[in-house]
Amino acid sequence: MRNAAGVLGMIAGLIGIIVGLFGYGMVELSNQLPEGEFSLFENPAFVQFASFIAPLLCIAGGAMAKSRALWGGIAMLLGAGAFYAAFGFNVGTMFPIGFAGLGGLLAVAAGKPDEEKAHF
Repeated sequence: MRNAAGVLGMIAGLIGIIVGLFGYGMVELSNQLPEGEFSLFENPAFVQFASFIAPLLCIAGGAMAKSRALWGGIAMLLGAGAFYAAFGFNVGTMFPIGFAGLGGLLAVAAGKPDEEKAHF
């Protein structure tokens, strides 16, 4: 389960990079045009933040899934939530949200507990 979670997180992050670049670019385009002509976003700063942080969380969560499944799973679930909050569920985000969400659930539900050592 941990290996599957890791692969799903990596794929979600890589697809999410494309979505993030497109989202960040659309915000920049709407900022360059006159007011009201091409205003697509209610909160453009959040969309730009989520365009960067969501793929980062998915890739980092996938990388952590094997050694720290709980942390990696939480990171992937946060990445899926950031994609959904910024862009909604549509044809461009269905795979990053689905892969990161499933990978996060698999990592959290991994049967083998993490190693017994301090978290900090």
